[in-house]
Amino acid sequence: MLQPQPPVSFATARDGARLAYRQTGRGPLLIQAAAWMGHLDHEGGAPMAGPLVRGLSAHHSVVRYDARGCGRSDRLAPAAGFDDWLQDLECVAQTVAAPRFALLGVSQGAAVAIAYAARHPERVSRLVLHGGYARGALVRDGSAATLIEAEMLARLAELGWGRADEAFRQVFTTQLIPAGSRAQHAQFNEMQRLAASPEHAAQLMRGFDRIDVTALLPLVRCPTLVLHSRDDQRVPFDEGRFLAGGLADAEFVSLASRNHLLLDSEAAWPRWLEHVREFLSPDAAERNHAQLWSLLTQRQRGLTELMAQGCGNGQIAQRLGLSERTVRNHLTMIFDRLDVENRSQAIVRLRNSGFGATRV
Repeated sequence: MLQPQPPVSFATARDGARLAYRQTGRGPLLIQAAAWMGHLDHEGGAPMAGPLVRGLSAHHSVVRYDARGCGRSDRLAPAAGFDDWLQDLECVAQTVAAPRFALLGVSQGAAVAIAYAARHPERVSRLVLHGGYARGALVRDGSAATLIEAEMLARLAELGWGRADEAFRQVFTTQLIPAGSRAQHAQFNEMQRLAASPEHAAQLMRGFDRIDVTALLPLVRCPTLVLHSRDDQRVPFDEGRFLAGGLADAEFVSLASRNHLLLDSEAAWPRWLEHVREFLSPDAAERNHAQLWSLLTQRQRGLTELMAQGCGNGQIAQRLGLSERTVRNHLTMIFDRLDVENRSQAIVRLRNSGFGATRV
């Protein structure tokens, strides 16, 4: 029997767009960057989404949200480009008050997750990327043929996405879950129709094709797990390998599947789940980080991170807009809460607990 889902909550983006999110399970926090046209009300039976939540919620608190313009999020959001997607992830992470968490990116959500991890290294403990890419179709191949194909698919969405006839959406379903059953295809076709308007679906596709986070790959410092289906019909397998090769600390796992979004009925799924669960198992440093974070006030957390990065009092004061005397007073209280006698001891303890991911 299916358990009732927790209620949907809302975060408000910088431009006022309301983003629907749901938090499921207990344990260390795992946030998923919004993926392909999701819909929180219909994810239970969706390829990968439903099994992912059920498989990871037993040991993690999983946060998923609908992208702007999709699902339960505002359908009339002012914009929907890459910078908006990144800011929306920042908004959700801030709303759920996540000091440090694991981050999951599936398909184009992988690029958004990479950009977040590069911008906020102190917040991301682990990064999991499935079926992802650093370069959209028009970036990795700017040929005339690829341009024509990309625009044709976007126009196909504009013309037929909202129709009762699922033939138009079946083109995309076949790319995403080619090995799915007829019933699975029909269910996914309907979820796509409900998730986004024809105009927004086309806008998303055009945005996906132009993604390029290649320059950000060297800036990601956290351990990363990259998984990719060997015969992926949506994103080439070589793009997954390219992604892993550009990251400083990445493990690459190939999966025996044709599906871009895995189905829990295929052999690749339990292998995916095993790898991800093992990778996300918290180590002593992560547990210590969470414990130390809980001891500090919001102001002290900012000072602590900068101190762990190697900043002196003058640098901390300048960055936070404080006087050096105020910084010294805060650091005295921080030393007391960390049960250390001096700055050197504090930095050692903090770095051993995962603080100071970026050094000056």
